[in-house]
Amino acid sequence: MMRRNLRAIACLAILAATCALAVGQNTPSSNPARPDAQSTAQSGTQPDVQAAPASPAPSAAPAPDQPAAAPAYLPYASLPAQIADLLADPAVSRDHWGIMVTSLDGARIFALNEAQLFQPASNAKLFTTAAALALLGADKRFTTQVVASGNLDKQGVLHGDLKLVGGGDPSFGTHDLPYIPPAQRTKPPGFTPPTLADIEELAEKVYEAGLRRVEGDVLGDDLKFNWEPYPPDWSLDDLVYGYGAPVSALAVHDDEIEIKVSPGAKTDVVPSTGLVKGVVEANPDLPYYAIEDEVFTGAMARPQVCDADLGYQREQGTKVLMVYGDVVANQAPCIQAVAIADPAEYAAMALKAALERRGVQITGTAKAKHAVWRDPIPMMRIDPRADSFMSSVFPKRTYSADAETPVCDFRKDPAAEEPEQTVLATHESARLAEDIKFTLKVSQNLHAEILLRDVGAAYGCEHSQVSGLTVLREFLLYIGIQTGDFVFHDGSGLSSHDLITPRAMAKLLSYATHDPKTSAPQPWFADWKASLPIGGEDGTLDFRFTNPPLKDHVFAKTGTEGEARALSGYLDCASGRTVIFSILVSNHLPGTTADRDAMDKIVAAIQAAE
Repeated sequence: MMRRNLRAIACLAILAATCALAVGQNTPSSNPARPDAQSTAQSGTQPDVQAAPASPAPSAAPAPDQPAAAPAYLPYASLPAQIADLLADPAVSRDHWGIMVTSLDGARIFALNEAQLFQPASNAKLFTTAAALALLGADKRFTTQVVASGNLDKQGVLHGDLKLVGGGDPSFGTHDLPYIPPAQRTKPPGFTPPTLADIEELAEKVYEAGLRRVEGDVLGDDLKFNWEPYPPDWSLDDLVYGYGAPVSALAVHDDEIEIKVSPGAKTDVVPSTGLVKGVVEANPDLPYYAIEDEVFTGAMARPQVCDADLGYQREQGTKVLMVYGDVVANQAPCIQAVAIADPAEYAAMALKAALERRGVQITGTAKAKHAVWRDPIPMMRIDPRADSFMSSVFPKRTYSADAETPVCDFRKDPAAEEPEQTVLATHESARLAEDIKFTLKVSQNLHAEILLRDVGAAYGCEHSQVSGLTVLREFLLYIGIQTGDFVFHDGSGLSSHDLITPRAMAKLLSYATHDPKTSAPQPWFADWKASLPIGGEDGTLDFRFTNPPLKDHVFAKTGTEGEARALSGYLDCASGRTVIFSILVSNHLPGTTADRDAMDKIVAAIQAAE
């Protein structure tokens, strides 16, 4: 790894000298025109979070479908040397770096290991969200319904089960939307965001519809998706936390509970130990988990380090949550998002409790209703040739909130008699574009995973992770990304087996802003770009690029997973033009931010050179 980087750095230095000489000797007339500030403004592109090192193309010829290298006379000669110096730093020289910088139309400006595979981490969300916007439409909305399954008599008695039917809405039961940048957030004293407001809304509608008694159970119905709560290669260590929450068509409250741990009162002493207990609270406060806490209040003369001082553990298949560790007296509480083991069951419990608070009698219990298929399901068959599937559906796709998914009779038991179904209440989500803005700004894993399955459900009868990944693959081939330039096992990037090349990332970013056929941005580009974190302003870039000239001029998606890091997006440069960049790094030392610092310096170098 180290020899590879040193050879690349040496080559860059030689190329820098060669290009500097070429500037004085040669100005070919066949060079492509450089986009001006006006064309950049019309395209709507904006810089992203971090910039990538820009340099002349490597000596190796580009792949046949890759844009030609930038001509030597363009003013990039000093950039390779700057990048070489940054990557020669002993703190990052052993890391594996991949960089791609292009113009908005995809013309290459600089590349380093652009055809090699890297772990994208949360940069995977750029692929998932682009596909969702392109194939579902920015105005797509999802519905969640309360359905009476059985006879509902005139006295308001339901002789059967009451179903809460999930429609694949990532934001149901949350207060996530709309996304508000940190600088615009105002909270009055004592403000507490509404908890499960969507559940309360549905319960009120059901009561107003006349329901007074349920002689049956309350079912959380997430049959729209196959019950595959976790991609097969997610780490067990992640599953207890909110960022590793299970995927369900009936998601609620981001499928997580907030656990708040606070210092205890001095009078709350455990007699056997003489230690002061900590205080552990859950929000929402439904009695879903049995919480066993071994948290004590210490008199440590240091600031609280929540991640280091507290631990959380839950065995898979159980509802016992263990919280243990120490909290520091007289300091702010620690808050940790913990995943809900079965979101559909939790949503059913929340609806049952909301109805009972309104006086509705329910004889049964709250349960989940999953689609667990043990027999083979007819697979969605898509021709591996890129044009066949996408060309047939893409131009004809109607982007509307009421677009129907395929009717899949095999999902029903023909021998079973379906009880009478009566819709009592409906909740409609915000626009898909609003959800994607939140997903990319804060890097929300669950929302990306649900959107992947929503895309699969819209184009085939197997409403599964596999169908979503199949459609995603066909979309990426359709826009011109090479088959071997990406491997996805999930939609969020939490999988350590996801792989992309820097040139695949740059190709997606270019396709969004510059359609190869029309040279115009995609219809969904403005919404997509507005969803990217902005340097020094919001999202996962609010603390990076905080000073001019990069502040407000980097528009990019971050990514962090283990010893991998990524930053890809758009960058407004000193000349007024906007460029595309993707910087990926693998195998950096654990516990260091040196690679992130190097990324930021590379972005600054690109901005100044351009």
